[in-house]
Amino acid sequence: MLEAIRLSKSFKGKKAVQEVNLYLDHGESVGLLGPNGAGKSTTISMISTLLKPTTGEIKLNGMNTIEKPSEIRKVLGVVPQEIALYQELSAYENLKFFGSIYKLTGKNLEKRIEEVIEIVGLEERKKDLVKTFSGGMKRRLNIAAALLHEPQILILDEPTVGIDPQSRNHILQTVRQLNREKGTTILYTSHYMEEVEQLCDRLYIMDHGEIIASGTKSELLGILSTEDTIKLGLNRADEAFMESVVKIDVVRKVESSPLHMKIIAKKGTNLISELVHLANKHHVQIINYQTETPTLEDVFLHLTGRKLRN
Repeated sequence: MLEAIRLSKSFKGKKAVQEVNLYLDHGESVGLLGPNGAGKSTTISMISTLLKPTTGEIKLNGMNTIEKPSEIRKVLGVVPQEIALYQELSAYENLKFFGSIYKLTGKNLEKRIEEVIEIVGLEERKKDLVKTFSGGMKRRLNIAAALLHEPQILILDEPTVGIDPQSRNHILQTVRQLNREKGTTILYTSHYMEEVEQLCDRLYIMDHGEIIASGTKSELLGILSTEDTIKLGLNRADEAFMESVVKIDVVRKVESSPLHMKIIAKKGTNLISELVHLANKHHVQIINYQTETPTLEDVFLHLTGRKLRN
């Protein structure tokens, strides 16, 4: 349905996005994961025709959207990362304004305003000024504005950043319902792993402007099918101990906090005796030791060498 082919974007000679390939089938919910600065928003801006790619193609049902941007705009709704609302207008007035941009008028516009206000749960606040809204309510109204023209494809660029848990849960529930009940195709960007795990059929992992992995959750977890995740609880932090663990041949990645250590190592390797030996050598006590099934966070750490929200 929607396909990006070898998509790249440079700013003053520096590549922000490099050779990105991704696709959305009709009715899918697809996640685009990556830390801040990975290139997610730039990719979204190109797909939604706000930025022209330096190189590459974007196709909607086989049609080149770079040459005919108006065609994709008819079927696309975008929820930007930044709040895009008029603070001195009410929720209703904002929606009336944005509806007019989509060329909605009269009873049709009134009907759609009532419908989208109900979808995002702001019926009782529709006459209130946006400047009186919480951050979560503003983000929900942002979603309502993107739904006015009943888009076939909805792109949400980190819609839950900096909001309260209640609003976050409401937004996740709304996105889930739009996809599963109304068949809206979703592209959801986030740096919260648990959100895309809840919402998405397939995932793309992006870092430093490139897609570094893609597939279903099970396919991505298969990347670590030859590895174990080991968690240690420690009585104190010791940098020399961590450095000695990193040097063990079968250890591939190490992540540490003051009293905890996560180790990704070759599968089936019994490390406990060597870890105990090193701990004794550095006068560190291992409080607990646990082997876990790899998670998507572990996959990301393995691929990038850092946590998703670093």
